[in-house]
Amino acid sequence: MAKSGDTKMLKVTLRKSGIGYNEKQKSTLIGLGIKKMHRPSILKDTPEVRGMINKVTHLVEVEEIK
Repeated sequence: MAKSGDTKMLKVTLRKSGIGYNEKQKSTLIGLGIKKMHRPSILKDTPEVRGMINKVTHLVEVEEIK
Protein backbone atom coordinates (compact mmCIF):
# COMPACT_ATOMS: atom_id res chain seq x y z
CA MET A 1 0.00 0.00 0.00
CA ALA A 2 1.38 3.42 -0.98
CA LYS A 3 2.01 5.99 1.71
CA SER A 4 0.43 9.43 1.38
CA GLY A 5 3.89 10.98 0.95
CA ASP A 6 4.61 8.73 -2.06
CA THR A 7 2.08 10.39 -4.34
CA LYS A 8 3.28 10.41 -7.92
CA MET A 9 2.63 13.46 -10.01
CA LEU A 10 2.42 13.93 -13.76
CA LYS A 11 3.56 16.94 -15.73
CA VAL A 12 1.32 17.23 -18.79
CA THR A 13 2.27 19.71 -21.52
CA LEU A 14 0.31 20.58 -24.67
CA ARG A 15 2.64 20.04 -27.65
CA LYS A 16 0.12 20.20 -30.51
CA SER A 17 -2.89 22.49 -30.84
CA GLY A 18 -6.38 21.13 -30.30
CA ILE A 19 -7.66 23.14 -33.27
CA GLY A 20 -9.23 20.83 -35.83
CA TYR A 21 -10.01 18.08 -33.32
CA ASN A 22 -13.47 17.28 -31.98
CA GLU A 23 -15.07 18.98 -28.99
CA LYS A 24 -14.62 15.95 -26.70
CA GLN A 25 -10.85 16.13 -27.08
CA LYS A 26 -10.84 19.90 -26.52
CA SER A 27 -12.97 19.40 -23.40
CA THR A 28 -10.53 16.76 -22.18
CA LEU A 29 -7.66 19.23 -22.50
CA ILE A 30 -9.62 21.77 -20.46
CA GLY A 31 -10.39 19.06 -17.90
CA LEU A 32 -6.68 18.38 -17.56
CA GLY A 33 -6.13 22.07 -16.84
CA ILE A 34 -4.19 22.71 -20.02
CA LYS A 35 -4.91 26.18 -21.36
CA LYS A 36 -1.99 27.20 -23.57
CA MET A 37 0.71 25.55 -25.63
CA HIS A 38 3.96 24.61 -23.86
CA ARG A 39 2.61 25.46 -20.38
CA PRO A 40 2.62 22.39 -18.15
CA SER A 41 -0.12 21.27 -15.84
CA ILE A 42 0.89 19.27 -12.74
CA LEU A 43 -1.62 16.56 -11.85
CA LYS A 44 -1.87 13.62 -9.44
CA ASP A 45 -1.29 10.24 -11.04
CA THR A 46 -4.76 8.69 -10.77
CA PRO A 47 -6.59 6.25 -13.05
CA GLU A 48 -9.01 9.03 -14.00
CA VAL A 49 -6.23 11.37 -15.11
CA ARG A 50 -4.45 8.54 -16.96
CA GLY A 51 -7.67 7.81 -18.85
CA MET A 52 -8.03 11.45 -19.87
CA ILE A 53 -4.41 11.54 -21.02
CA ASN A 54 -4.95 8.38 -23.10
CA LYS A 55 -7.69 10.19 -25.03
CA VAL A 56 -5.33 12.98 -26.12
CA THR A 57 -1.91 11.29 -26.26
CA HIS A 58 -1.37 12.63 -29.78
CA LEU A 59 -1.59 16.23 -28.44
CA VAL A 60 0.30 16.10 -25.14
CA GLU A 61 3.64 15.13 -23.65
CA VAL A 62 3.67 13.45 -20.22
CA GLU A 63 6.48 13.24 -17.68
CA GLU A 64 6.37 11.48 -14.31
CA ILE A 65 7.68 13.49 -11.40
CA LYS A 66 7.96 12.60 -7.70
